[in-house]
Amino acid sequence: MDPAATAALYSTHVLKDGDSFLVANGYGDVEEGSTGLFRDDTRLLSMFRLRLGDTQPALLSAAVTADNVFFLAHMTNRQLPPLGETAAAAHGLIHLLRARFLFEERLFERITLMNYGTNAFMAPLRLEVAADFRDMFEVRGQVRPARGKLLDAEALMGPNGVIFRYEGLDQVVRKSAIAFSQPASSVEGGTFEFLLQLVPGVEQSLFIEVGSEPGGPMPSRERHRDAAAKARKRMRSRGRRGGRVRSSGPLFDAWMQRSRADLALLTSELETGPYPYAGIPWFSTPFGRDAVITALQTLWLDPGIARGVLGFLAAHQAQEESSFLDSAPGKIMHETRRGEMSALRELPFGRYYGGVDTTPLFVMLAGAYARRTGDAAFVDALWPALIAATGWIERVCDANRDGFLDYARGENTGLSNQGWKDSEDSVFHADGRFPKGPIALVEVQGYAYAAFRAMAELAELRRDEAGMQVWAGRAARMQAAVEAKFWMEDQGFYGIAMDGDGALCGVRSSNPGHLLFCGLPNAARAASVAQRLMQNDFHTGWGLRTLASGQARYNPMSYHNGSIWPHDTALCAAGIARYGHRAAAVELLRSAFETAVHFDMRLPELFCGFRRVQGAPPIAYPVACMPQAWAAGAPFMLLQACLGVEIDGMRGEIHVERPHLPDGIDEVRLHDVALGGERIDLLFRRVGERVGMFVEGKGAGAPAVRLRS
Repeated sequence: MDPAATAALYSTHVLKDGDSFLVANGYGDVEEGSTGLFRDDTRLLSMFRLRLGDTQPALLSAAVTADNVFFLAHMTNRQLPPLGETAAAAHGLIHLLRARFLFEERLFERITLMNYGTNAFMAPLRLEVAADFRDMFEVRGQVRPARGKLLDAEALMGPNGVIFRYEGLDQVVRKSAIAFSQPASSVEGGTFEFLLQLVPGVEQSLFIEVGSEPGGPMPSRERHRDAAAKARKRMRSRGRRGGRVRSSGPLFDAWMQRSRADLALLTSELETGPYPYAGIPWFSTPFGRDAVITALQTLWLDPGIARGVLGFLAAHQAQEESSFLDSAPGKIMHETRRGEMSALRELPFGRYYGGVDTTPLFVMLAGAYARRTGDAAFVDALWPALIAATGWIERVCDANRDGFLDYARGENTGLSNQGWKDSEDSVFHADGRFPKGPIALVEVQGYAYAAFRAMAELAELRRDEAGMQVWAGRAARMQAAVEAKFWMEDQGFYGIAMDGDGALCGVRSSNPGHLLFCGLPNAARAASVAQRLMQNDFHTGWGLRTLASGQARYNPMSYHNGSIWPHDTALCAAGIARYGHRAAAVELLRSAFETAVHFDMRLPELFCGFRRVQGAPPIAYPVACMPQAWAAGAPFMLLQACLGVEIDGMRGEIHVERPHLPDGIDEVRLHDVALGGERIDLLFRRVGERVGMFVEGKGAGAPAVRLRS
């Protein structure tokens, strides 16, 4: 196989709509590995392979459109033998276009062939289809002791399609219906062959639809066009939500627009509002931590995401104790799954609460949302959920000898580590030993501190003087305990965790950068942490490693022990900027932008933490999700850190403190920034060695904008 064909075979292209998503290779085929059409954590299409005769067409190009709606693969034929009375088709005479999209949980595909030769040809178009109905965790490698049974396929209008059926161990019959716009010339098992007469200059099209149920009328050009127009209109509407970024740099704008389009793709419209699903393929479902951090990243431009996330998480807050689910009253959900394995409780992830950080992050987000919008009515509606969440935090802290928020999984089926670095080997002592639980992570204490601060502010807003004093006091005690127990004076840095014996895991990781984001450290210690994070053992030139080189268990190819996660780098940058070190945030934004250039303007979930080498690209992590919500949100948090923009919806003010522009960018415009019921446009422009800020268009001359240089 030639190099281009090999690259296409192993590249992946994704589409998503609601709870359905599709992963296919560069040819548009589904045939192995993690490719497939999935809905509700179940693979509905495990084989969808196109051939012309016995050969795979030659790929010319493949891409997903900039708005993430359509996948397009342009191909041409290889040598085809004569069929019947028609001549043989030499290589390169037939143009084949696969165009597909997802809409209303259905896959729509159009296969178009055009003969650019001078003779008529007979083209044997073959489609091989199958559905294995495997649970997402099986696709990821989980081995089940038993599975349900594949039932006999049902005919769907004879040669016009097929319905695959599977009866799971949960007694649910799952279906996958495939329909064609014209009958196949022959059907053998799951292979449908269409003999198409290709007259020179005359286009031939086959329309296909795939869904969990038959779609009513058979596929047609009209159905395809109507659904395509609606899909594009809906995605355009999502992409227009919130404020927009424009700059003097076309490539920088392409990065921002790609990130915005990825967020629109990953965001599903739930009953409680917009909710960003975590990532494709492994995490295309509501996650708590990921969604909260994505909402924090985009809050300054689009508070609607935060409102949707808060509403959903409050509606799914734990009400009972369960060691299997790691749940307790008031706790906020970690993830939810809808597949067969979760339904049967083979795994706890149907609705799982094994995240120690999601609950304080939820309270943090509520406080940040209130400050950003001044939406007191929504806070009032959330108040019972916030009281319950804070109550859980308080109970866990009160049970810890030092007042820390710690974790220990309830059962072996759950996650052993329950912070954002949730792999089994991500928390350890300086000598590499794994700690005894319960474990208190340093950044989680920052989240708890910020949650108590948020509750104190919200209590003040509600004129609850007693509550304000209680939560402010808890925040102060948490701050003092962290400074006393986690600080490593000899290293000028915070350790990663305290173990169950009260011993510090004296490891230098990126976690303390999140502590800066929460505003817990004093200025001197924050400056020391910022300085250390920007040194070569952390900063690779592409971003910040999750673990400093030279530490025990450091591995730049690992998941959490030396790799680079863009959302982690963005949180650290925001924390560093919070303490006034804005030039470092500019450097980290530049690194992230230059990384995105090598990944088709899309930041992956993570990539390897090798040191940057001149002329060489960053090294991909093989099974990283892309797109991933908090990776797509990272550019917006990094830009906010550089510009120094804070929006105070309670007072109706926008504060800008010592703004910096990204390297090579002389202007950045923020369009339609919401402030109360108004929309404001802001222009940041480089003027000599300084950056000026101007109000333009809507809101021009508004006294609500404050600049501190």
